[in-house]
Amino acid sequence: MPHDVTSPGGPGRLPPHEARKLTGHATTLSVGVALTLVVAKLAAFLASGSIALLASLADSGLDLAASLTTFFAVRYAAAPADREHRFGHGKAEAAASVLQALLVGASAAYLFWEAGQRLSDPEPVRHGGWAITVMMLSVVLTIVLVWVQTRAIRKTGSVAVSGDRAHYVADLGANFSVIAGITLAAFFGVTRADPIIAILVALWLLWSAWGVATHALDHLLDKELPDAERQRIKDIALADDRILGIHQLRTRAAGPLVHIQFHADLNPDLSLLAAHEIIVEAENRLMAEYPAADVLIHADPKGRAEPHGSDFFRSEAARTEDSA
Repeated sequence: MPHDVTSPGGPGRLPPHEARKLTGHATTLSVGVALTLVVAKLAAFLASGSIALLASLADSGLDLAASLTTFFAVRYAAAPADREHRFGHGKAEAAASVLQALLVGASAAYLFWEAGQRLSDPEPVRHGGWAITVMMLSVVLTIVLVWVQTRAIRKTGSVAVSGDRAHYVADLGANFSVIAGITLAAFFGVTRADPIIAILVALWLLWSAWGVATHALDHLLDKELPDAERQRIKDIALADDRILGIHQLRTRAAGPLVHIQFHADLNPDLSLLAAHEIIVEAENRLMAEYPAADVLIHADPKGRAEPHGSDFFRSEAARTEDSA
């Protein structure tokens, strides 16, 4: 789920220790809920034989694996920069999200195969009431978990928790579909409803996996922050009249961290010390808004600076957009 920049949080907006606390709580709850649902759904499937419930069980099993991955990834991503990782470990979150997407996609493929078998050879559903009770428990626990995850995402912008949340949101729709399939098969004799619902669940999972993967790849490939965030950065930098303009603004998110760099145009007659003080003040303003940001500002004498840096990183679009 891409971060909503209109919300009060987001990557870089919270001090690292606060972001770590929020994502830690969300991932711990995620593992606990997933484990509870795996045990409950396994018992219900053994009692009922519902293929739709088996589909939900397989999904919950992969949810548990994905949640465990996220559990460790957010903790590793929050570790401070070290000698080998000078930019920190934030991309561990995006890597975990890619793994989540692969697991969810594998779950969907398995459900397609199993549902196809049951369509050709449908079996009755037993103990439908017990199966429905377990699925309702699943709905309640998932709603609580999604609420906690949403709160953490709005404040931290965590891509790993966002990926975890995406497939639990998909699970909510899937759970209601499974309840419908079990009801039709167990109480109305519509035996093929059960595998048909399982196929719908698989399609839902594929859609969810695609969304998680694309969002994670954006982080791994250093996609720029949204335009609203970039404009906010420009406004903060230009709040000081002594900064005459900025260009070559580059931004990227890495888990709960953001990296911001740009060139600032200053009066060419300023002393080196005066220019340094202006740049430090600009960095401090940005750090007040983005406590978990790595900020790098290069001072240019306005009107006297020759173009510098590799053209490889200055596309035509960047050259026309960068000036402020």
